[in-house]
Amino acid sequence: MRTPRILVFAGSTRTGSYNGRLADHMVQCLEAAGAEVTRISLADYPLPIFNADLEREEGAPENSVRLKALFQRHDGIFIASPEYNTSITPLLKNTLDWVSRLSEDGEPPSAAFKNRVFAVGAASPGQFGGMRGLIGLRTILEIGVGAFVIPEMVSIPKAKDAFDEDGRLKEGPPTRHADALVKRLLAEVALRSG
Repeated sequence: MRTPRILVFAGSTRTGSYNGRLADHMVQCLEAAGAEVTRISLADYPLPIFNADLEREEGAPENSVRLKALFQRHDGIFIASPEYNTSITPLLKNTLDWVSRLSEDGEPPSAAFKNRVFAVGAASPGQFGGMRGLIGLRTILEIGVGAFVIPEMVSIPKAKDAFDEDGRLKEGPPTRHADALVKRLLAEVALRSG
């Protein structure tokens, strides 16, 4: 069986982002479990705010085309999503909107979200650990674009104290949740690759 390929990114590009740290932690967990991991930053794929007039007049931005191809080269995708006002970041929403618009002839709508397994997590300074934003993200992925999202999630409350000075997630319930997520993500990928 071939090595599973997993794409990992955060919905924040802020220096020192807790969700960037969570994404880095998930890379380590996935690699330790035998996956081939690609870690990207959305800062390397800037996109204009989605506008149907812009899309009609200029076509899809090149970075949205690159991201779609990147999604489609991977068996699974993990998104670390910050919570902004109980929702997801404008950066992440805009990225998902642009990528969802791209389908070639013979592909289903929102093609980049089909035939791969998604997993989500969040780190937040607050007590809810980004859980409210994750509900919104799941709605976008599952209902909005028809993606398959595993039920396991990683939620890290009080993120300021959740990472050590090297940026690693400290032992505790979130690390166990991360391990369970990795196990389920790779099992679902194996089922679909089977």
